[in-house]
Parts: sequence; C-alpha cells; structure tokens
Amino acid sequence: MAPNPAHTALWPAPHASEAVAATVHVPGSKSVTNRALVLASLASEPGWLRRPLRSRDTLLMAAALREMGVGIEETVSSSSSGAGSPDGTGEAWRILPAGLRGPATVDVGNAGTVMRFLPPVAALADGPVHFDGDPRAYERPLNGVVDALRVLGARIDDEGRGALPLTVHGGGALDGGTVEIDASSSSQFVSALLLSAPRFNQGVEVRHTGSTLPSMPHIRMTVDMLRAVGAQVDTPESGGEPNVWRVTPGALLGRDLTIEPDLSNAQPFLAAALVTGGRVLIPDWPARTTQPGDRLREIFTEMGGSCELADYGLVFTGSGSIHGIDVDLGDVGELTPGIAAVAALADSPSTLRGVSHLRLHETDRLAALTKEINELGGDVTETADGLHIRPRRLHGGIFHTYDDHRMATAGAIIGLAVEGVQIENVATTAKTLPDFPELWTGMLGV
Repeated sequence: MAPNPAHTALWPAPHASEAVAATVHVPGSKSVTNRALVLASLASEPGWLRRPLRSRDTLLMAAALREMGVGIEETVSSSSSGAGSPDGTGEAWRILPAGLRGPATVDVGNAGTVMRFLPPVAALADGPVHFDGDPRAYERPLNGVVDALRVLGARIDDEGRGALPLTVHGGGALDGGTVEIDASSSSQFVSALLLSAPRFNQGVEVRHTGSTLPSMPHIRMTVDMLRAVGAQVDTPESGGEPNVWRVTPGALLGRDLTIEPDLSNAQPFLAAALVTGGRVLIPDWPARTTQPGDRLREIFTEMGGSCELADYGLVFTGSGSIHGIDVDLGDVGELTPGIAAVAALADSPSTLRGVSHLRLHETDRLAALTKEINELGGDVTETADGLHIRPRRLHGGIFHTYDDHRMATAGAIIGLAVEGVQIENVATTAKTLPDFPELWTGMLGV
C-alpha cells in the first residue's frame, strides 16, 4: 500500500523575522467537548453543545455515539462564518439521548478519550459494541478500564490483551459498585468510570491503588462537569477519602453548554510570543477553569514572559529572553512537548519532571522529543520521569511527528527561531487543532 501523502509531506515551518503581534481565536477544548458529548448522550433529556471543537478526536466521539443510537444534530447559525471558522462561532450540536444499542462498531482512531470513555457507555447498550482503531491505539493501555468494568459486571472480549481491539457485550444495564484500579498510566481510567457511573444501578466507588496519579486537573474537570449536569460526586477534595471517588446513581440533566477554548492548544501561540519577544491575545480565556493548559500562565511567565487576564481574554507578552525551568509537569503532562521546544531555545538548562506516563501517549513523547530535538543539534537527555534539556545552537532539518499532534506543534515552535525546520505530517494536528497551519501562518502575517 502506498503511504498517505499527508503523512510523508514536509511542511516548511515558518521562521519569524520579527516579534509576533496577533490575536488568535483558539478552537474549543477537546477534553471538554468529548466529556460533554458523553454526558449529554447519557442524560434524560436533550441538550446543546455550543462552539464545540470539530477535530478528528471529537468527530470520532460523535460518530461512535451515533453508532450506539444517540442523535447528534449539527447546526450553524446564519450569522456564523461557518463550521470551519477558527472560533466556531454560531455552531452548535443538539444532543438527543436515546436507548443505547448494539450491534455497533466504534473507530477510536488514536483518541484516548474515545477508547477509554466509551467502553463503560457500551456496557449500557443493548447489544455488542466492537472497538478498533489506529495501530498505535493497540499499544495504549486499556486494562484499567477493561478490568474495572468486568468487576462492575460487564462482559468484555479482549482475548486477554487489556488493549484494542475488543468487544463489549452490552446488557442494557450495569450493576456498578466498588472497584479498585491502578490509574498510574492514565487518569482517563478514573474519568471513564465516573462519566457513566450515574447510569450504573449502584453508581460507582473508584479506589485508585497506584503510587502516582497523573493529570489530576482532568479528573477535576470530569467531576465538575458531572456536578453541572446534576450528578452527586464525592471526592478527596470534598472531604472524602484520599484517592477515592464516589458517584451516586441518578438521572443526568440536559444542559446548554458553551465549550471553552482549548487552553493546551493555545500553547504554541503563547510560545510564539515568548520565543519572538512579541504579544499574543487569546480571546475568551476563562477566569476559572479545570483545563490543565491554564498552568501555562505560570510556567511561561517563569520562562521569561508576562501575562494579563482580562474580561476579553489573555494577553501574553514575551520579554525577548527565554529562561530555563525546573518543573514538575505530572498534572499537566500534555504541555511537555511545547515546553520542551521552548526550553531548547532558552538561555539556561531545564529539567521537566513527573511525566514518565508520556511514554504511553500518542507516541513515546519522551523518546520522540529527545530524538527530534537532538537531530536539530540539541542536547536532550531522557531521565526516569522526564527530560533534561541543555540549550545549544540548533540547525534546520526534518522534525518527525510520529502521528502526534503535539510533536507537530513543538516542531513549529522551534521553527520560529531556527531556519530550515521542516515538519513531517503537520496534518496530524487535525487530531485536536484543525487548521493549525493556517492559524500559525495567520499569526505570523504570512
């Protein structure tokens, strides 16, 4: 079979000849959109999602839920510039819950949220639901969800792999109850069980037994969104036991929800201000959010920038200098590629810690970052749980992405300061950030 041309094409990363000065409308949050789709599909009444993200991961989620019988109607108001507009203005999805059904076939692509959030939903379906996906998806751990669902009463055929492909034999309901899981490799194991738990006969009590738990902000996002649709959730933060979450069974409300901009996808644009000593405005940055990307305000300020959060959005300004950083990114691991790219351009070394779980993401992100930055002349060393980065003068070359959207945007950041960087398969950014090349060149006025 001939390779997909989009996967082999090289995109010349634009080089910044002057300080960036731009307003960038970042599309909606993938994490919020996909959680909202699941909750709305399990609700007892219709709901709306406004300004949802339209990307590969969210369209895979919507297609999977439709396969199981959920109605999802897409509308665009006449005042909107269209479904492909950068900010999604005017677009809305009407979610019409229905009896979940099988047989159905779900393509998860390489989306962690789809492959982990939907098996519990499928256990509630009336019939078998088969899950398959990209080759890399077969390597990503699912055992936390599969083993837990079996304890809670589900029947799953995965031939003992604890990974894709697999079939969930839905029985129309699930007992639920108490389950112990080790979510050290992905907080999505916890979120997956909590999202569907209000529909389990006994709800759920999830006890995390591992020594670490990455990406806690994503679990807090799940809890906040459950509470917003009427679920009763007890958490360690609300006075419960450490590492224990309880969800009471009950009906979920249909809501009218406007999706926040994806703050993690704002990262490359904020980095552009830092790298070029420029200024970038991200409209509609929320004053309060559970998105991990909000931590960029703190991290990039420490690395040499400054920010102002106002009613209209976030203004980030670079100082013209980039400083190294020693930081634990365990709660915000998805930010690691962009931070590593900036750190490779800094004036002092950086140590990024707490992210050993990134070896199990879309690719082994620690190995990929080390290899690609070093092949441009960098000096990056893998540690047991992260990266040590010693800045060196970089040169042009091919920056491979491994079908990983955050690798592509990391390469683009380096390209701002280093002439001759070519990004292999920049199209992979469509996973969560559609039209990235156009947004990027638009920011630069190219």
